[in-house]
Amino acid sequence: MIFKIHKKVVAIFKSFFDYEASSGIVLLTFTIIALVIANSNLAADYEHLLHSNITIGYQDFSLTMSLLHWINDGLMTIFFFVVGMEIKRELVVGELKSIKKTILPVAAAIGGMIVPAIIYSVLNYNKPSIGGWGIPMATDIAFALGILSLVGKKAPKGIIVFLTALAIIDDLGAIIVIAIFYTKTISWFALLMVLIVFIALILASRFKVKYSVVYISLGIILWFCLLKSGIHSTIAGVLLAMTIPVIKDGGEFKNSMLYKLEYSLTPLSSYLIMPIFALANAGVLIKFGSYLADLSTLPSLGIMLGLFIGKQIGIFGTSCLMICFKIARLPSNVTLKHIYGASLLGGIGFTMSIFVSSLSFSGDALSIAKISIISVSLLSAILGFIVFKTIKLKPYLK
Repeated sequence: MIFKIHKKVVAIFKSFFDYEASSGIVLLTFTIIALVIANSNLAADYEHLLHSNITIGYQDFSLTMSLLHWINDGLMTIFFFVVGMEIKRELVVGELKSIKKTILPVAAAIGGMIVPAIIYSVLNYNKPSIGGWGIPMATDIAFALGILSLVGKKAPKGIIVFLTALAIIDDLGAIIVIAIFYTKTISWFALLMVLIVFIALILASRFKVKYSVVYISLGIILWFCLLKSGIHSTIAGVLLAMTIPVIKDGGEFKNSMLYKLEYSLTPLSSYLIMPIFALANAGVLIKFGSYLADLSTLPSLGIMLGLFIGKQIGIFGTSCLMICFKIARLPSNVTLKHIYGASLLGGIGFTMSIFVSSLSFSGDALSIAKISIISVSLLSAILGFIVFKTIKLKPYLK
């Protein structure tokens, strides 16, 4: 009897984690928990815990940071590592391998990054808040694909591939922006050490070193050197991912180190690291009396208009131009209404937007930025869902 119950419980959990929207559901749940805690009597304890120092190592060989920094600079490196492996996989054997297939989502992603950044920059030109221009550039792939999975057959495979490729390019763009524009002071010695370790990783990949522990060990050293260099340490995850060996032949790809690491770390990233990140970063005090006033500030307007209007203009507008001038074609069974729905879902910034906001602001400005991101992401998700639900299915797709 107990064994049967155990099997049923396992089956329930397995079906949940196999469900495409599950990572988005978990992320949303932890976001709500963070908001509830931050607006309750536990708020002071919550802040105290996040800013408590944690030391890893021993004496001279130790590193001390607050819990929040360990999450944002440490755990999120694993998230970036998984994102980096996803990008490399798509470039080698996936949808980004063929230029003909990817020209539409790549162009749409670029438009979806540039237009929001321009909108934010115009609104905040010559203001202290101009540094937040990178916040509305990103799309949260977990939430966006989670919404798509809720509309069933009304989201054909072509639009799922389009949005996935777009979000991956978005992530790559955000990573480049963080590395170049959100670096404050540079330690050239530490940067030289970064270069040496990265070359060692490239050589290990070139000579087909098959032991993942070699790459992980060098990756940890790379992370530490980047932490000391002034460049955001999470970039170590992407650099490490680019050196992980991969077998380009489609049939043998599953035997490669990249596939095995991505397959094993993706659940960790989706169901542990991202929820912890949300729990640590999404908890902001919402002052209902000043909520509308906060959202009317220039940084807030830049974020919300950038994510909501900018993404629509950038993604949908660029796609229409590419199709109109016959540079690209719509994927099979995909209409312009699908593309418009995807452009709305592109306005779900969340994870990467909150991450960039933590690099751009502090104090009340950071809280307002987070409230803006959460508000506009919720609006984009609801309207994107409605657009997809109103799409009429072709008879042969029913």
